[in-house]
Amino acid sequence: MRSLSTINNAIQVTKSIAKQIPMAAAAATARELVGLKVDGHRVEVQKGATLLDAIQKSKSHVPTLCFHPEFEPRAVCRMCLVDVKGAQKPVPACRTKAEEGQEIVTNSDELKSFRRRLMLIPRMSTKSNSDLQFLLHRHPNECIRCEAAGDCKLQSLVQEEQVEDMWPSKARRGSPEHPEHSLFDHTSPSIYRDMDKCIECGLCVDACAAQRINAIGFAERGSGMLPITAFDKPLKETGCISCGQCTLRCPVGALIERPDWHRVLDVLDSGQRKTIVQTAPATRVAISEEFGLEPGTASTGKLVNALRELGFDYVTDTNFSADLTITEEATELLERLKGTREGLLPLFTSCCPGWINYVELHRPDLIPHLSTTKSPQQMHGTIAKQGPIAKRIATETNECPFVVSIMPCTAKKDESVRPGNRGDIDAVLTTRELAKMIRHRNIPFASLSDEGTYDSPMGESTGAAAIFGASGGVLEAALRTAADALGLDGPVEYEQVRGVERGIKVASIEGVGSVAAVSSIGSAIELLSDDDWKKKFLMIEVMACPGGCLGGGGEPKSDDPHILEKRMKGIYQIDSSSAIRKSHENKEVQQLYQEMLGGKPLSETSERLLHTTYAARGSAREKLSQFLSAVDHRDGKGAASLCAYNVVWDTNTHMYGAACGRDAVECLIEEKLPKVLTVCGEELPRHHLASPSHGTDVMGPDGKQHHFEVTLDDDGLIKSLTRHSASI
Repeated sequence: MRSLSTINNAIQVTKSIAKQIPMAAAAATARELVGLKVDGHRVEVQKGATLLDAIQKSKSHVPTLCFHPEFEPRAVCRMCLVDVKGAQKPVPACRTKAEEGQEIVTNSDELKSFRRRLMLIPRMSTKSNSDLQFLLHRHPNECIRCEAAGDCKLQSLVQEEQVEDMWPSKARRGSPEHPEHSLFDHTSPSIYRDMDKCIECGLCVDACAAQRINAIGFAERGSGMLPITAFDKPLKETGCISCGQCTLRCPVGALIERPDWHRVLDVLDSGQRKTIVQTAPATRVAISEEFGLEPGTASTGKLVNALRELGFDYVTDTNFSADLTITEEATELLERLKGTREGLLPLFTSCCPGWINYVELHRPDLIPHLSTTKSPQQMHGTIAKQGPIAKRIATETNECPFVVSIMPCTAKKDESVRPGNRGDIDAVLTTRELAKMIRHRNIPFASLSDEGTYDSPMGESTGAAAIFGASGGVLEAALRTAADALGLDGPVEYEQVRGVERGIKVASIEGVGSVAAVSSIGSAIELLSDDDWKKKFLMIEVMACPGGCLGGGGEPKSDDPHILEKRMKGIYQIDSSSAIRKSHENKEVQQLYQEMLGGKPLSETSERLLHTTYAARGSAREKLSQFLSAVDHRDGKGAASLCAYNVVWDTNTHMYGAACGRDAVECLIEEKLPKVLTVCGEELPRHHLASPSHGTDVMGPDGKQHHFEVTLDDDGLIKSLTRHSASI
């Protein structure tokens, strides 16, 4: 087996999906085919293809546990071993090149027997460095309640081969010499790690390395080998950006999105609260794959009807708030171009929470470039809790609606609990989680009608909103609106920024300047490696996942190397068939501005409700923002957890004075401060950082500005917090 460093170096160097042949070489070899036989059937594949490619083309089958077409094959699971006539021993199909005249056997009795033994024999440290996997002996017998059940390659293989679990007790995972390697980590708001289920395939390590984040990597050898975080820190304390590519590639249940669907089903089944659900652009295409429909099929109507069958009271469209986002963001771009708004050019989009996490964690110097516009999910949550539907609900009950979003993204779970966002979205479900809910309620998704429609308002959308799901879509939508605002006779379609491959796409707007769309956080890191981007572009869209939301960490798992292209076609078909294709022409959005948002983009009301702030992770500004968010929600325990044991919180008021110590902080918030009365359809009183990018001045719920002095101890906890009198 090649060394991990060699594999990681190969991943670091690549700028596109692994195994792609360079364009020049591809053109030269496009017509070069090799012929071979697979299980007696002749097939032809392009020169350079693997035996696995030939086997798949022949419709034969070999199992794989460690292979994904995006990455250079590791060949560590040994499940795809096949016999080649004339070879001395079986070879791994995933990394062996196909050659002219080969004769391949995939399922001889010997190979089947070998695979069965491979799932049962322990990994042994021998002079030959055997790769045998002690899978079942070390894998917990929890299929009946595992989140990956039904979507687990190991479970499928065991069922297919009818392998019996021969051991009455399970072997302990991890390394006895290194007990610091934690097997369980549920600290992240987005991703759960259960290394007791890990099969050491390496796909999570490859996925993280391809993103150039490297939050996880292998440690130890032999039976003690595990993917761990740097210095065994909890995932939330690493450089992880919650993109979820590791969960998308994990073939078992070792890495999953934080499961929230059980809680949502409980709320729906209880019927005690009105419920509002929103669906992201990418989900209406990807959900089709979960129920056997052709990849790329737009199942909007079926999706709406399935959600109604589940019991949601109001089914709304995130595309509506995508149009709202563009209306605000395009206006913000124009104001920055005029020099009348705080912030720097080029303007970076802010829709992708994985990208925002990266900036705050690794490149806080970029914060002044970020658009302050909230993501469509969070705008939708704000309007859902305070807008027309909430006011309608308020005539029936005083309790606020339970708001759920269906997203292709694991980082959206993280985004929903950020300061300033907390409370607007009650639960975020991935596309995969929604599919589980539908299956658990025995809803025949594929047979549902395609005629389902979203509830109004928050149901109308344009083609520009639909393409938010693809890399380059946010930028293209913004260009359509900005061109109209500038009086330019621009095109509706900007083909230059389309495409799902990793990399950077550039378009030039005559008389305005150049813009860029970046697909994958690894490509963004490459772009930001020097300062040329500051001179070249006016606006840059960054999507953390390859292909944008279509390749999000919460989308259906697939080994199809062309799956993103198929999903992209479905997205752009929705756009091209839309009657309205520019966000600012959405009639429901226009009506919302008149009735709720101050009549225009960037009004005082829209600034307060639809815009957000940022802070470098671990900074005093971030801790202050988190602390005040906890205060707003009267979460004394949460606020106290941000503080040092001997913290001093000086409120600088006669009524509350100073709280000394964690217990006093918790007591003041939960027992002394007046209870927050949440009124359905009304704005939640909140503190807001006065500047979107710097400082510790805060706008209070009373509309007055205050200055806070914050000091942190060596562990990054609040040591002292002093509120000064209003400065204005």
